[in-house]
Order: sequence, then C-alpha cells, then structure tokens
Amino acid sequence: MDNKPDTSGSGQSPASEAAGSGRRFGRTTGKLRSLSFNRIFPNILTLLALCAGLTAIRYGMSGEWGKAVIALVIAGMLDGVDGRVARLLRSTSKFGAELDSLADAISFGVAPAMLMYQWAMSGAGGIGWALCLLHAVCCVLRLARFNTMVGQPELPAWAHNYFTGVPAPGGAGLTILPLIFWLYSDIEVFREPYVVGAFLFVSSVLMVSRVPVYSGKHIRLKPFMVLPLMILIGVMAGFLVTDPFATLSFVGIVYLISIAASAWTFQRHHARSNAADP
Repeated sequence: MDNKPDTSGSGQSPASEAAGSGRRFGRTTGKLRSLSFNRIFPNILTLLALCAGLTAIRYGMSGEWGKAVIALVIAGMLDGVDGRVARLLRSTSKFGAELDSLADAISFGVAPAMLMYQWAMSGAGGIGWALCLLHAVCCVLRLARFNTMVGQPELPAWAHNYFTGVPAPGGAGLTILPLIFWLYSDIEVFREPYVVGAFLFVSSVLMVSRVPVYSGKHIRLKPFMVLPLMILIGVMAGFLVTDPFATLSFVGIVYLISIAASAWTFQRHHARSNAADP
C-alpha cells in the first residue's frame, strides 16, 4: 500500500488542507458563533414591525378594518422602540438602519395606502389610486431624505428635538385617521373619498415638507415628572385596551395639534438663536 501523502493539486496533504481551511474560515466561523442575541434583537423588532404592517394589508383584504388599524398601531410601536433598543444595547449597525428604512417603507408607506384604497378610495377611480400612490411615494422620499441627512453638519442642541417633516409612522397615522374616526363614531362622512383623499394629500405633503415636528428623542424629564408620566402612560394603556378607537382618535387629534405647536416653538428657538449669534 502506498502511504505517501497526496501531493496532487496544491501539494499539501488532506490534513494540511483541512488545517488550512480551518485557518482560512475559522475567523469567520468564530465571528458567527460569537454573535450575541443583543446584536440581532433590534433587527428582530424591526422584522416584527414589518410583519405587522403586512398583516394590516391582509386584514384589509378581508374587510377586518379594526384589526388592520391595530396591526398598524403595533407596527408603529415596534418601530418606535427598535432604534432605541439598538442604541441601548450598543448594537446599531448600517444593516439595521437599512433594514429599518425598508421595513418602514412597507409598513407606513405601502400598507396604509393599500388599506385606504380598499376601504374608501377604490370608488374614486384613478384619482383615488393616484392619492394612495402619492402617500407611498412621499413616505419613501421622506425615508430617503432622513437617511441622507445622517452625518450632516452639527445642528444647534435645540434643533435635535425636531424632525424635518412628519416622520413615516406619523404620516401613516394621519392617513388612517378617517378610518379610526369611522370605527369610533360610525359616521359615514369619514368614509367619503373626498375626506379620505384630503387626509391622504395632507399627510403626504407633511412628510416631504420641512415643517419641524417634535421628535421626543432628546427630552429629559425632571425627577418630579417621572411618576405622573408613568401614571399617564398606564391610564392611556388602560383606555387603549378598553376603548381603542376612542383613544386613538384622541391621540390623533393631539398629534395634529402638536404639529402646529412644534412649528411655533421651532420658530421661537430659531429667532432666539439668531438674536444670540448676530
């Protein structure tokens, strides 16, 4: 029997080749094995938000409008925490940022547009479909602008408290407000295409506008405010469970008022900044 090592090809024995393969691929394998759950948990939240947005489309196809709204609300809540969780766990990444934008485009651009078309705008012909397309397009443009603004020159400290334009989840919420009002009051006027179309158009414009909107990311609470805020959140959660559409109607109206208030406070801060730095 010939016990000489096989020198064909690379000139190395199979054992040497296996060892070389281990050296070549061991580092990559080690990285994969050492990937902690904390690194992927924010991405899991993003994927769950995407699934909730797609589920809203599914409920819309079957005419279960209440469940569709709840699915979009869940998508918005998950989207609101995934980035914060990533920063808290120090697991932010370019992959996570891109995944978040793609998921938001579907959950808050495509899903609300499809839902409103199925609910009210299908009877408005081509104009109804065009307004639904407008919402989806403006949502994608809003997300693209947000991504390109990352890494821009430093802004004043007070400017970090504001978004430029209504964020994608907020735009989706404004778009489905007529549906929420209808579910709460059963007033058919909210289902009229001209009412739904007006909300679609206004929310689309606000998303791509430069209207400053409160972000809430850099708000620091004083100690005496923590307990009242927790109580308020608990009360809102209770109302959301017992009477969800009345609660969501209230939240939507408050959000509309906050847009006007944020524009006013932004102008005040801007005027003070200009006066301080002539």
